[in-house]
Amino acid sequence: MKFFGYFFLLMILASCTKNKTTFLSLDDYPTTENNLWLTYSKEKTTFKIWSPNAEAVKLNFYKTGNNSEVFETHQLKEDENGLWIQTVKGDLQGTYYTYQIYIDDKWLAETPGIYAKAVGVNGQRALVLDFDKTNPENWQNDKYVNLKYPNDAIIYELHIRDVTIQKEANSTFPGKYLGLVESGTKSTQNAATAIDHIKELGITHVHLLPTFDHYSIDESNLEKPQFNWGYDPQNYNVPEGSFSTNPFDAEVRIKEFKRMVKAFHDAGIGVILDVVYNHTGRTENSNFNLENPNYYYRFKEDGSYSDAAACGNETASERKMMRKFMIESVKYWTEEYHLDGFRFDLMGIHDIETMNLLADKIKKINPNALIYGEGWTAGDSPLLEKSRALKKHTFQMPKIAAFSDDIRDGIKGSVFEDESTGFVNGAKNTEESIKFGIVGSIKHPQIDYKKVNYSDKAWARQPWQAINYVSCHDNHTLFDKLKISQPNASKEEIKAMHKLATAIVLTSQGTPFLHAGSEMMRTKFGEHNSYKSSDSINQIDWSLKFKNDDVFEYYQNLIKLRKEHPAFRIPTSKEVQKNLEFLKFENGLVSYQIKNNANHDSWKNILVIFNANSKPVEYHLDKNWKIAVFKDSFDFEGKEIVSKTIKLPAISAVILFQE
Repeated sequence: MKFFGYFFLLMILASCTKNKTTFLSLDDYPTTENNLWLTYSKEKTTFKIWSPNAEAVKLNFYKTGNNSEVFETHQLKEDENGLWIQTVKGDLQGTYYTYQIYIDDKWLAETPGIYAKAVGVNGQRALVLDFDKTNPENWQNDKYVNLKYPNDAIIYELHIRDVTIQKEANSTFPGKYLGLVESGTKSTQNAATAIDHIKELGITHVHLLPTFDHYSIDESNLEKPQFNWGYDPQNYNVPEGSFSTNPFDAEVRIKEFKRMVKAFHDAGIGVILDVVYNHTGRTENSNFNLENPNYYYRFKEDGSYSDAAACGNETASERKMMRKFMIESVKYWTEEYHLDGFRFDLMGIHDIETMNLLADKIKKINPNALIYGEGWTAGDSPLLEKSRALKKHTFQMPKIAAFSDDIRDGIKGSVFEDESTGFVNGAKNTEESIKFGIVGSIKHPQIDYKKVNYSDKAWARQPWQAINYVSCHDNHTLFDKLKISQPNASKEEIKAMHKLATAIVLTSQGTPFLHAGSEMMRTKFGEHNSYKSSDSINQIDWSLKFKNDDVFEYYQNLIKLRKEHPAFRIPTSKEVQKNLEFLKFENGLVSYQIKNNANHDSWKNILVIFNANSKPVEYHLDKNWKIAVFKDSFDFEGKEIVSKTIKLPAISAVILFQE
């Protein structure tokens, strides 16, 4: 049907507008179980949108994703329960489109629709696409990464642009999906970069900072350097275009994202996506509001938007169609892009019921999927606290893990106070927080919960439900935090603190999580919130891998130790309680023993000692032990034996074992 301008719009309104329906509340809207994704075949394409308040819905066709005029318009027909639908015959492959809603006597701005799966530059127009044509070679045989237990994972959090944007990364595709997985690249100092570096390190999963389509980056002007973490969602079900080699062609980002996933899977590395369903990057003109005003959000009693996300709004996961959207979205990413898990930003804004339903659906598709999130909010919410997916409610979410801020700040001090210190950088009375992290935030008879920094009782049902970490994209890097909190410490002392902090994370019973670049003592030059800082702040400086090669090797060896010795990743609370015993915990020293070939380990007993003191400490032993870790030395065969006493080096981890 050709577009005839103003008179045709009048014809649409005359023929398809309905009488406006008034609902008492947003919860009274009729809902639908129907599939709301666009369905394509060579013979026809069916367009669907759910908008109970709409009086008319039109569908605009374009030749390109930008800078072109509407060449055809169709009207959607009202179906049941707020659903609008239209089937257009013919092969529409390669046709861009938008929806437009008529409500309250006006046409809202155009939207690609919240279920858009492919979009053009800057996400303004969706694309009809045959997704079978986007699959890389042998995609049908691509497999999810297998895990026996969730805490077998070692997660590595990165931002795609950070890894290869520096010139010294020597990438053919700097800052792109393809650059991240380009093999054979080396730094100026001849050290592996990109995926070769990640494989060399030995982690099991990469965690990608938000890689769905977001607002901040102008994809039409990528010659201009631009950076953003991506926590401003625009199109939830489409890869971000600025990481592709051509954001103007909607197919390219999809093909390249899949090639990236396939390359990681071929290397035995899982891919986790950071998802941000708790708020939208815009409010009044978000795609949610352009499709169904107000429905997807929570409001205060005065009618203003609530804002537990501290980003201008918060979504209402407990509302039926928002819940449906979240579940359908993560299912889609899991199936279409073969993702191995999801990290939920500000998970505490979501309700427990939705998170459990979502986890059930994902686990049915991929039983090995990792699902974890931030068990807190950034502000108050109308959602009752008892219903929130908070860290303290992890017991009620048996398939979901949460970040442990207890061990994070116990190790190196509060992220909210620059000068605050923790166990490794000089604080007193932090031993119970360290012990709590070591057992994976579970109930353990030897922990005095009154002395744990943030939690007065266990919050994890099983140890793998605690995501143990010491740094991430938020706040200072570990190196910067140590430098700021201990300005008079020598370079070697900072390095020792850095190693000890990571040794605690990688030998504890939770699921370990590392910040990309920490393995080379990454700095952001003191910037604690680099969400839109320049590349000079955010990029990984590959020269640090050469300068701090001993730190990189220390990380490598810790990862190898964890992989080879399952005693450091016991899957159940019962087994941890039975086999992990604390021996000494006072004055900057924590030691514990893992006994009885725990979790089928080849080592019968393992003695782990963390000495955070600035001086060596004499430690008394009751039997003969083989030395596995001492200073920077790792000996997995334990050729050297020690008995009676061992002199613990200052600020270090020592690990002994008996076979």
